[in-house]
Amino acid sequence: MCGCGGVEGCEVVASEAEAMPRTVKPLVVIDYHKGNLSSVRRGLMRAGWDDVVISDDPAAIRVAAGLVLPGVGAFYDAIAFMRGSGQDTAVLAAVAAGTPILGICLGLQLLLGRGDEGVPRDAPEAPWVTGLGLLGGSCTRLDSARLKVPHVGWDQLHVTEEGRACPLLAGVPEGANVYYTHSYAAADDVDAAQVAARTHYTRSFAGVMWEGNVFGCQFHPEKSSGTGLAILRNYVSIVRASAARGKDVCA
Repeated sequence: MCGCGGVEGCEVVASEAEAMPRTVKPLVVIDYHKGNLSSVRRGLMRAGWDDVVISDDPAAIRVAAGLVLPGVGAFYDAIAFMRGSGQDTAVLAAVAAGTPILGICLGLQLLLGRGDEGVPRDAPEAPWVTGLGLLGGSCTRLDSARLKVPHVGWDQLHVTEEGRACPLLAGVPEGANVYYTHSYAAADDVDAAQVAARTHYTRSFAGVMWEGNVFGCQFHPEKSSGTGLAILRNYVSIVRASAARGKDVCA
């Protein structure tokens, strides 16, 4: 272990990662029928993973080398689709087996324990709906009488004490600018130990969360220029390190 908090093998350096066999399974961008996923796929390919597929198939999710959960839309509709399609159980099984996952924007929110966006009044858990529960806490709306919501544009990432060890943020400087477009974010009830970086807008919310092989960005790394590309490259390195340990390497 390298002290990264659970991502065993993340010490694999870039030269070793480049030497990895290219016969690895695909990196899967999970399609729950919300938003344009092609920019995420292109970003991951620029970051160094050749075989990136967009799939809504739970079978593909279960055997992926790594998972990316992006998305645009409402929490309730997204998690309802994932449950109805079996994607939720496939994600949970893959993560439990050690597969790295990266949630982006709504994808990060879905990793949380619960959310209240778009929940019908007659829903069983109203005003909440349960998320994937891979990270602790709730997702709630950003409210402000002074600042504009949705929060759209460039804003700063402030790395926390816990975030200094986060492999997703390796080489990312304090105060780096990233691109946001959202109206909801992790609430104050999240586990502070899982918050790797914060952004201050209407409230201090989690810009990056991390626990073991679970990572999430509230911003869009695929739209965040050089900083975003560095973060995606870090994620690709994390997935390669997983493959280097024998997981996901094809015969």
